[in-house]
This record gives sequence, C-alpha cells and structure tokens, in this order.
Amino acid sequence: MIQYISKPFKWFFKLEAASGLVLLFAAIAALIVSNTGLNQFYISTLESYFSIGFGKFTIKLSVIHWINDVLMAIFFFLVSLEIKREFIQGELSNPKQALLPIIGAVGGMLVPALIYIAINYSDSETLRGWAIPSATDIAFSLGVLSLLGKRVPISLKVFLTALAIIDDLGAIVIIAFFYSGNVQSFYLLLMLMCVIILIALNKFSIRNFIPYLIVGVFLWEFTHQSGIHATIAGVLLALTIPHKNSKKSHKNSLLIKLEHNISPYVLFGIMPIFAFANAGVSLDGVGFSNLMSPVPLGILCGLFIGKQVGVFLFSYISIKLKIADMPSNSNWGTFYGVGVLTGIGFTMSLFVGNLAFIETTQYLSDVKIGVLLGSLLSTLFGYFLILLCSKK
Repeated sequence: MIQYISKPFKWFFKLEAASGLVLLFAAIAALIVSNTGLNQFYISTLESYFSIGFGKFTIKLSVIHWINDVLMAIFFFLVSLEIKREFIQGELSNPKQALLPIIGAVGGMLVPALIYIAINYSDSETLRGWAIPSATDIAFSLGVLSLLGKRVPISLKVFLTALAIIDDLGAIVIIAFFYSGNVQSFYLLLMLMCVIILIALNKFSIRNFIPYLIVGVFLWEFTHQSGIHATIAGVLLALTIPHKNSKKSHKNSLLIKLEHNISPYVLFGIMPIFAFANAGVSLDGVGFSNLMSPVPLGILCGLFIGKQVGVFLFSYISIKLKIADMPSNSNWGTFYGVGVLTGIGFTMSLFVGNLAFIETTQYLSDVKIGVLLGSLLSTLFGYFLILLCSKK
C-alpha cells in the first residue's frame, strides 16, 4: 500500500531531477552561443517569422513568440493541471498540510517584490519588473534537492513542490492582472463562450481530450487577440479538465492521464527550448558596475536574499504560533536550505521578465543577468547549506 502511494512521488521527483539538469545544459548552451560568433545567427533565428494555417486561419509569429506564447501556454496548461490535482487530492487538499507551503509561498513572493521595489522605486520603467524575483523554478529547485539524495526527507521535497506550485499559481495571477495589454471586449466575449463550452464538456464528463483541444485552440487565439497574455488560455483549459477525488476515478481520470503524458514533453522539450531561447545574454563588457544597476541588483537581491528570508521567516512564525507543522524528519538548517533553493527563479523569472519589459527591451539583458546570478547563488548556497545541516 505504501509503495503504491509513494510511486507517483518517486516518478515525479525523478522526472524533475533529470529535467533540472537538462535545463542547466540548455542555459549553458545559450550563454555559450550568445558569447561566440554564433550570436548573430542565434538572434536572427529567434526574430525570424513563420506561419501555421491557411488563408484567414493563419497564425504568423516570430520564433521567440512561438516559444513564449504558444509553447509556454502548454507549460502553463501542465502547471495548472498539477495545481488542480493538488487542491483536489494532493498536499493542498488538506488545510493543515497546505498552510505551511501557502504561508511560505506568500512570504517568498512578498519579500522579494518589496526588495526589488525598494531598489527601483524612483524609476517607473524599471519598477515594472517587481514580480520577476517572486517566482520559483520547480524543475531546477527540485533537481538540486534531488542531488542530495536521502539526506533530504520526503517531507521537505513535498514542501518545496507544494510551495513552488503555489508560486506558479501566484505568477499566473500576476500575469493575468498586471502584465496583460489593453483588453478587447469582443475577444473577451469569445473567450467566455469557449470557457462555457469547456465547462459543459466537463459537466457531461467527456473524457476524450480531442473536443477540449479543439476548443482550447480557439481559446488560445481569442486570448492572444484579447490583450490578455496567451498563456492564460492554457490555465483556463486545464481548470476545465475533469478529475474526481476517488480511487476508482483515478485510473479513468483525463487530468491524470494528460499530466503523465504531457510532463516528459514539457520538462524535456518545452522548458529547455524556452531556457535556450531566453537565457542567452552577451557578457561582453559586463562588469561590477552593470550588476549594481537597479534591475539586475533588484532581481539578484530579491531572489537570493528576499526568497530565503521571506519563505523562512513566514514559515518560522507560522510553526512557532502552531498555525502549521514543521516538515517531519527535518531540522531548521535543512528547512532554511530549502528556503534558499526557492531563490532559483530561472524559467519563471525569465518569463515574467519578458512580459514586464516587453516594450522596454533594453532591460532584458539586465533581467537575464540578475536572474542567472540570483539563481546560481541560491543553488550553490542552498545545496551546501543542506549538505552541512543534514544527516548522512
């Protein structure tokens, strides 16, 4: 019985660990390409356009927009499936268990944002990046944690997973409310009609994904045209996928089937492609003075300092006040180390950065530098802290 229950967790952690390494290689490859003679080819390829469709039903986007708007919609679709499952049957379904990662996530989003704002308060343009250091890269952070093997109890891995998922939910809300353009009411109405159709499919317990997919494609196009960021279509589609919290329904659950089938393609395909396309930054002429400019400094401090302080402080207070329970078989040192690892923003931080400075692209290189350094410091400090504080 215990092996049956733990099987999905083992599969999930193994998948995340391997995908974290693939993400690392993709980021390194992007940096190498951006600092060699291939840089111009790299940029021109990402900026080139190609279309899919025929006649009036043609979508024409640049390569970078196909990646950030289309492929990332699939990524958010998977994330939202995970969030929905967690709230129905996972760690977040039990209020007592859910409180600690929820409280920790709130601190982990709030404190980094406040640090960034404090550094950038005098410039309205750079202030738009306040949400960049609030995100956690679930694949990278769990990948680093998995390298420590049995030194880390399963309870801390579950805590980090739940916290990162809540972080992603927070990122989705931030994107929807703060980083969308001028909303077009006509396309908003068409979006609503698509959502109503999807809800109807759910109510009639349609377990074939094809009808959801067809409506979802239209939903993506209407969302893209509406001014709301297109990735939100993936979120709305996922929330209508049927799933019930009963042992009999798990084998026939469309949500679980989709989550298991899509995960490898997202973790080993979409996320590395996104990392390769967005982590490339030329380091030519970059020095200490560049790092001290408001955008990279705000992101660096937000990720490396704000994340660990926010997660640990909010969690510590909730545990001491007996609002939530300490993860079993852990100590304060390893728990703090996990808080440090939440500062690995990488994929999500880069994504939010692209949205924050979509009209002021001169700051994108600063965003990449801040995200890469903040994530690197969080990785190294978190890993060695847990190594020192954990039992063999």
